[in-house]
Amino acid sequence: MEYFTDKKRDGFKGERMIVLPVETFSAYANHPLVRRMFLTDVGFFPKAEHHDRNRKEGIEEYIFLYCTAGKGTVVMGRNTFHLGANDALCIPRHTGHHYFADNADPWSLLWVHFKGEDTKNYPLEEKRLIHFESEYAANRMHFLFDLLFRVLDANYTEGNFIYISQVLQLILSETYYREKSGGAQPQHKRITEIIRYMGRHIEQNLTLEELSEIFGISKSYLNAVFQEYTQHAPLEFFSHLKMKRACSLLRSTQAPVYEIAAGLGYEDPYYFSRAFKKIVGVSPKEYRNSEYFHYEE
Repeated sequence: MEYFTDKKRDGFKGERMIVLPVETFSAYANHPLVRRMFLTDVGFFPKAEHHDRNRKEGIEEYIFLYCTAGKGTVVMGRNTFHLGANDALCIPRHTGHHYFADNADPWSLLWVHFKGEDTKNYPLEEKRLIHFESEYAANRMHFLFDLLFRVLDANYTEGNFIYISQVLQLILSETYYREKSGGAQPQHKRITEIIRYMGRHIEQNLTLEELSEIFGISKSYLNAVFQEYTQHAPLEFFSHLKMKRACSLLRSTQAPVYEIAAGLGYEDPYYFSRAFKKIVGVSPKEYRNSEYFHYEE
């Protein structure tokens, strides 16, 4: 492939760099899926000795840096960040900055410049250093950047530009939104454990006392954390899980309503039907016969 490059080339051994002339692909850039997240430059500088960038006014795009090895420093005004292996940082657009590789142990750097409508959905203005602790997270980042290079090595088509936009979203989501190892609060982990337990015992009629005893927490605390994180009391949430399972069975099987009710712990099918209508909005029979009705909480 013939790379589009400009004077920014540093000449690091083994480097990769692709610069897309936006004006050439303006039709693609205006596609509703592409303009949400549009890549302009992407590269990899391995062991980038003497790598140094100083832009007093910043640039038009966001700059995402991911250090794969070695060390480097990023300065933005009064903020100084020291990047090491598996550290990521985003430099906001129009933000003056100076970044450079460590003299003794220069960084290997994956980087991408981008802009788009969906940048507002990520905390890109926070100037926050993110560290990926697990090997799996680091491997995912390498894989996602490799996808960018592979697609850009292929043809410049509208479909590939849409694909690149989605990969960029994944890189940012992996950085800012995917739960880091050990990052979840204890309450989140406990809620997740309880919800999974409910799912495995969907056919039972669990009580608050049973859940409290099984998970070694008080009924009041159990109620409080469920209300905070699900906006439902525990048993109310359990009922919603049952009704979601019922909806799935009504759509995917021809099992009689009374069998579905019994399989979800309801001995009285009439009571089940009343509970179903209260939560879903229509009776089980009406739900099954409707092609357009979908239950949403």
